[in-house]
Amino acid sequence: MMSLDSLTAISPIDGRYRGKTELLAGYFSEYALIKYRIRVEIEYFIALCKLPLPQLADFDATRFPLLRAIYEEFTEEDARRVKDIEKVTNHDVKAVEYFIKEKLDQAGGFEACKEFIHFGLTSQDINNTSVPLSIKEALDDVMLPLLGQLVDQLREYAEAWKDVPMLAKTHGQPASPTRLGKEVMVFVYRLTRQIEQLKACPITAKFGGATGNFNAHHVAYPDIDWRDFGNRFVAESLGLEREEYTTQISNYDCLGAVFDALRRVNTIIIDLDRDFWMYISMEYFKQKIKKGEVGSSAMPHKVNPIDFENSEGNMGIANAILQFLAAKLPVSRLQRDLTDSTVLRNVGVPLGHAVIAVESTLKGLRKLILNEQKLHEDLENNWAVVAEAIQTILRREAYPNPYEALKQLTRTNQKIDEKTIREFVAALDVDEEIKKQLLAIKPQNYTGI
Repeated sequence: MMSLDSLTAISPIDGRYRGKTELLAGYFSEYALIKYRIRVEIEYFIALCKLPLPQLADFDATRFPLLRAIYEEFTEEDARRVKDIEKVTNHDVKAVEYFIKEKLDQAGGFEACKEFIHFGLTSQDINNTSVPLSIKEALDDVMLPLLGQLVDQLREYAEAWKDVPMLAKTHGQPASPTRLGKEVMVFVYRLTRQIEQLKACPITAKFGGATGNFNAHHVAYPDIDWRDFGNRFVAESLGLEREEYTTQISNYDCLGAVFDALRRVNTIIIDLDRDFWMYISMEYFKQKIKKGEVGSSAMPHKVNPIDFENSEGNMGIANAILQFLAAKLPVSRLQRDLTDSTVLRNVGVPLGHAVIAVESTLKGLRKLILNEQKLHEDLENNWAVVAEAIQTILRREAYPNPYEALKQLTRTNQKIDEKTIREFVAALDVDEEIKKQLLAIKPQNYTGI
């Protein structure tokens, strides 16, 4: 049997790209899931003490730090102990409960209250709080800061290139000129708006007992408002929002919204990757060369835009999985089936691919060298694009059939250059002041606002 490491891992996010995704192990690995489960169990027990339940009214609050240390100081050795217990229980959440009780026995003084660990709960009360919590913290700690770096880099370029004129291409054909900085700012604008929508998505949790009705809690303590307790526990102890009406499992609607919002962000980055790939192919940018790197195994001259290609491919995988998660998770037979359980274990996979992608996009952007000479040449070779400006001014002056006149001029096989435009303007029956205005228009300055 091969030992598991970056060379033998089946998934590239844990193999080839482990260096880029390692941070996510603290949120989505098996170790992390166990740690989050223990965190929820411990915080729930503490909340019961604070309520307090009658049997926990005298619990010594100074022992809360000792309880929290069980998850705060959780080690890989601890995780292996939980997995060993699971081999006996054949149930992952029950193994967590037994592990915590072991720790309490070792600490001593918990014998009278340790049965309130996992009191009244079903496994999904733990899973459907642990997983949303891991997603929330991974977004806050890893994904959103990384997206912030991307937006900052793009904003820096937008400012640096705000006065650089560029031939636009619509349908792949020369179109009214624009400015390079403005085209980069389009992506800043789009990403910023969608990132704000991602941040605005509520991250919710299911916490309500076996079928969502607090049956066990209510039968044991009918005078306690368990719905209020559940709402406050999920909000105050976990920083999530409780879904008040559920089956045994989360409704997953809000989690689906998070995945869809993330997918929209990713789609914009795919669009960005393709545009910069095209700009490089058009020679608007050259790329910084790193000594020793090879662009092609056969063609020594090549410097390929591999970072943008890598990003596009990884974002495609991320979005395919996110789309599946968003469509599958909200669908379950009656009060639950088990399909969500195995699917939930994959929520870190699309974030892994997204992290790889964003880092690759950033790497590609930071290798760019602006080639203003090529941008200038393309503008100079496409004087036909000022036809829009000329015919618009002629319309303003009520000149007869201006669009048709420019169409006849430009839709020929002859090359349209500055001389062609000057001769056309000179032959117009308009005031000299208008001709002067028309002659001042060039591809380099017809860039709008």
